[in-house]
Amino acid sequence: MSSLNRFRLTLGAGFEARDIAVEQRSGAAPGLFWLNGFRSVMSGAKAMSLDALGAEKGLAVTRFDYSGDGQSGGHFDDGTISRWLEEAEAVLARTHGPQIVCGSSMGGWIGLLLARRQLAKGKPLKGLVLIAPAVDATSTLLPARMTPDQQRDLDRQGYFERQSRYGDGLYRYTSNFIADGARHQLLGSVIETGCPVHILQGGQDPDVPAAHAQRLLTHILHDPVTFTLIPDGDHRLSRDEDLQRLRAAVLGMI
Repeated sequence: MSSLNRFRLTLGAGFEARDIAVEQRSGAAPGLFWLNGFRSVMSGAKAMSLDALGAEKGLAVTRFDYSGDGQSGGHFDDGTISRWLEEAEAVLARTHGPQIVCGSSMGGWIGLLLARRQLAKGKPLKGLVLIAPAVDATSTLLPARMTPDQQRDLDRQGYFERQSRYGDGLYRYTSNFIADGARHQLLGSVIETGCPVHILQGGQDPDVPAAHAQRLLTHILHDPVTFTLIPDGDHRLSRDEDLQRLRAAVLGMI
């Protein structure tokens, strides 16, 4: 049975220093590389399903927590797409062989950014599996749902809070997180991934509507894309049948 290696990766210096908690299962290539969604952790249902798939098939699997969340150090309020993308890139550098990157929600956005960077280096990914990808969320999805009171809070105190739909408390969105997201917009121009892409999207997703994922499709013009719409699926897609679809999407790329 493959072994699980837990380690911490230190990034940044001074006030930017933070320790990133990583769990890496040994195994063959292609490796499976997991990217959490906003406020999600590497021990969630989809991440652990992916780890179980790796153990079953003898494949390497890498999971980690973004800074300020889960087992990693740092403060969540310091989190930005730039910061978490830097961490994803650093952890990816600790893998061996081609990788299939799987990202959920915000992790799907970061996955596309990571694919673009790898392609620029001449090291394209083996594949991308995106679950309800929240591409450009800070300039599209968030503003569309903000109430006047939340906009006032953002202007006055530099953040606003929203009660989670999933029973895990308040989600805080800072002005720095929103402003930084504008630096990483993908919609509006051709998105180059350099690899096959499979998008899994719930038809009943209130956070990343199916129309948003379908808009993403119109920007990936040069790479093969499979789009799976799950009519009764929600945002998290963590039911047993959803996890089976995730496994099938990954195995299809192997």
